[in-house]
Amino acid sequence: MSEMTATRMGVRLRLATLTALAGAWAAAAFFLWTSTKVPDGLHLGGLPEQRFFSASFLRRAEHYEQFGYWLWLGQTVATLVVFALYAWRGARFSRESAAGPIGTGMLLAMLGFALVWLVSIPFTVLSLWWQRRYDQSHESYVTVVFGGWLALAAEFLFLSFAVLVVVGFAKWLPRAWWIPGAAVFVGLAALFTFVSPYLVPDTHALRNPDLRAAAARIAEREGVHGVPVEVQDVDTKDANAFTTGIGSSRKVFLWSSLLDGRFTNREIEVVLAHEYGHQARDHLLKGIAWYALFAFPGTYLIAVAARRRGGMREPAAMPLAILVLVALSFAALPLENAVSRHVEAEADWMALQTTRDPGAMQSLFRRFASTSLGDPSPPTVAYLAFENHPTLMQRIAMARAWHSRQVSPAARG
Repeated sequence: MSEMTATRMGVRLRLATLTALAGAWAAAAFFLWTSTKVPDGLHLGGLPEQRFFSASFLRRAEHYEQFGYWLWLGQTVATLVVFALYAWRGARFSRESAAGPIGTGMLLAMLGFALVWLVSIPFTVLSLWWQRRYDQSHESYVTVVFGGWLALAAEFLFLSFAVLVVVGFAKWLPRAWWIPGAAVFVGLAALFTFVSPYLVPDTHALRNPDLRAAAARIAEREGVHGVPVEVQDVDTKDANAFTTGIGSSRKVFLWSSLLDGRFTNREIEVVLAHEYGHQARDHLLKGIAWYALFAFPGTYLIAVAARRRGGMREPAAMPLAILVLVALSFAALPLENAVSRHVEAEADWMALQTTRDPGAMQSLFRRFASTSLGDPSPPTVAYLAFENHPTLMQRIAMARAWHSRQVSPAARG
């Protein structure tokens, strides 16, 4: 067999392998997407926001959120520029280190971690200034910039372990380290999801007896009995809630701003049903599965890029690998947002099915707009790039569509 023939066969084999892997990826993505279900035929577009919000509010909300879009764009560009410079010049730090390959790799990764934090500071300060200007937050600049050390320490530990894994596997499997490496990263993501409820600061038990009883009733209906509800004390007018944890660590957190009297108990029950819906539909576990789908091809691309610096066995490759990681994270954001919006829509539908209170859901999202100064219908580009939830108008429209299906058998099809 000639060398040219062998080369052609090798190329064909690689193409066939990549095609098979791409097909498997698409099949897995299709399965995950379709496992999250919202009824077909819901008309969630075209509902005029002027029917629900005044013209002055819409102008104010649009102006408030536009500044956030520009901040995000500025931080994205600044981050990419800083990491491009770090990838260009950072390799020389490896020549000056006597810590060995693994120790030097950790040092360079920690320097990258510090750069992310430093780049974010001016944008964090500007964001808080804007929120304070619109009376949306009363947090101090010191708290926002230097708070959250427990979560930062956890990220630091996970990053150190990730570098240890990458460099260790790269020494053992120079070209294929990304396969076991990605598997370990998925395991780390699962571990972080499990421990994350214990990293949420400033929390206490839900004290309102009526809401405690409602939470227990909703959890029972959705099949997640025993998942506790806690309150996180925040210093902002924005109202929010979230759930995190898997297995025995699952918890639902309500921001204290949701309980300051601006929202009725019926509206808060919709929030509880939404968050319990995430747990009932295994959205946290599905999120880890989605992470795995992005982690394997992403880690492969990092491995390919790192070969230009000798592979991940060489500490000099770390700055370039971090640049590729950051660039891929930004590139994947619209896809991640689309998945998140799909998941959030199912949780909204679960809340409607559980509470059977579309009026409370509509008033909840109208109040969300007023308390957070959120644009009910953001521009399409902003929607695709930034929004990880359906728009407030889409969520109001879902509540109305649910109501229509209950009163009209024909609409239920």
